[in-house]
Amino acid sequence: MSRIAKRQLVLYSRKAHERGLTAAFGGNLSVRVGNLVFIKATGAVMDEMTDEQVAVIDLSGNQLSDVRPSSEYRLHLAVYRVRPDVKAIAHLHPPYSIVASTLLKGELPIITPEAEIYLKRIPIAPFRPAGTEELAEVTAEALKEADAVLMAKHGIVTVGKSLREAFYKAELVEESAKLWYLRGNERKN
Repeated sequence: MSRIAKRQLVLYSRKAHERGLTAAFGGNLSVRVGNLVFIKATGAVMDEMTDEQVAVIDLSGNQLSDVRPSSEYRLHLAVYRVRPDVKAIAHLHPPYSIVASTLLKGELPIITPEAEIYLKRIPIAPFRPAGTEELAEVTAEALKEADAVLMAKHGIVTVGKSLREAFYKAELVEESAKLWYLRGNERKN
């Protein structure tokens, strides 16, 4: 099972970079298998991910592998604690979503039927510094009743029963943010 989890993390990490959902060192994905969490290693680059760049921690945050987990491991653990139904998390830095998080308060409007079906709502969590327990808390709180959240000035987090599901929800969030942004600029012209 660990080999499958690692392969999924590599596959979807690379897809996230290819599709412009994150750049450079940004973003991280995780998969929960029982009491273990497989997560991108700190310093790993999404489009160059390998199996060796996947860290393993337990739900208490204890490092079980030779590689250190992403600095956002607290965020992933906090979400898994409040959402036992979640088996995978995508934390990415897509550009339109970040812009929307700086211009909007409350929620990102849902524009398409697909986003309505799969996301229902996209709250915006207040800004907290990256990698902190405070960011983990506000993000997990926002995800108690949603499958996607924009983090002010930072990025997005989406959840699913599989990494595939979490990843495609992330694409829907970015599409929603892009459509919202383009719609707003169209009105100005």
